[in-house]
Amino acid sequence: MRKIIGLWNRVSLVKRIIVGLIIGILLGLFFPQLTFLSTLGDLFVGALKAVAPLLVLFLVMSALSRNKQGKKTNMKRIIFLYILGTLIAGSIAVIASFIFPIQLKLGETASSVAPPGGINEVLKTLLMNIVSNPVDALVNANYIGILTWAVLLGIALKKASQGTKNAIENIADALSQIVKWVISLAPFGVMGLVFNTISTQGIGSLVDYGKLIALLVGVMAFIALVVNPIIVFIGIRKNPYPLVFKCLKDSGITAFFTRSSAANIPVNMKLCEELELDEDTYAVSIPLGATINMGGAAVTISVLTLAAANTLGINVDIGSAIILSILSAVSACGASGVAGGSLLLVPLACSLFGIPNDIAMQVVGAGFVVGVIQDSCETALNSSTDVLYTAVAELSKRRKNTDKPKKLKSEN
Repeated sequence: MRKIIGLWNRVSLVKRIIVGLIIGILLGLFFPQLTFLSTLGDLFVGALKAVAPLLVLFLVMSALSRNKQGKKTNMKRIIFLYILGTLIAGSIAVIASFIFPIQLKLGETASSVAPPGGINEVLKTLLMNIVSNPVDALVNANYIGILTWAVLLGIALKKASQGTKNAIENIADALSQIVKWVISLAPFGVMGLVFNTISTQGIGSLVDYGKLIALLVGVMAFIALVVNPIIVFIGIRKNPYPLVFKCLKDSGITAFFTRSSAANIPVNMKLCEELELDEDTYAVSIPLGATINMGGAAVTISVLTLAAANTLGINVDIGSAIILSILSAVSACGASGVAGGSLLLVPLACSLFGIPNDIAMQVVGAGFVVGVIQDSCETALNSSTDVLYTAVAELSKRRKNTDKPKKLKSEN
């Protein structure tokens, strides 16, 4: 048994999920009577549902409480780029979802959802979720309330003792490890989810997943190859593509296969060293970027949330779309640095439109079905932009410093 487990663990998660996906399709087509297999999908989604609220609380709280002040670095500019890039990514995903609307195949309970009456009701729901009791927020998986309390506690704990901060960080690490254990079982969960879909709804349901993958990957590619080069050009006033392609090649490709921003931190640190960036800056910005620079996660959250809204017949107006763009960017900052971390935050955005947690977790399940491609592309975008934005911030500062003497000479 140990040898079998060892062999299993040595196979990459991507390959295992692909195998689970194929087996689920074949069993759903030829042995639809094996209904007990759908229980594997239910167990997988249930495990994610159980750990997700605590994970969001402690990850965000730990990241904010560890934030150090006093060092003179270029962090303000880098953080601005992190936030700007994530916000733009979420906004583009929302626009793309309006242009190419996607619908998913959800369970029967989806038909009982009452859509919000408009922007006023959405805002009221948002505000009431913010002021929710923290225990109630955890019990009912109110992710907006959880995120609010995580931010408040993280800021308040900045002046706490180092022992307290270490304890919070240890809990966050332990929860991340639990998520890794759960996600290591994703092949069985995906097999159960795909089997249930194929056996009950037929092979045609996979067309929706194909459309979903195309939309997710298309938006991420647009951000990587169009939006990011524009940001780089504004900062350095040079051809941006050599830097963009280097970051994608040296960081993005590795992140694509590891599917973990946290695991890719050493790769990014080495790349920053090759680019001759300031060590005091990138030593802080790269680990921080693995936590809060989540443009790919914002894309995933926005696209899947609007796919759920479209499926349920919820009319999303311009005001709600703007709120979703901001919320997806904010919630993406709390995405776990492990494979599939952003999917756990989809319920947060879904709650904005009154979509129950049970329905939202079905959307998360759909996300894991396409996660072989989606999460790899998402992580590649997230991790490569950690280095890209760090480089842009420093190179733009150097450019301004070298331009000052030239201006003084021309004035004289």
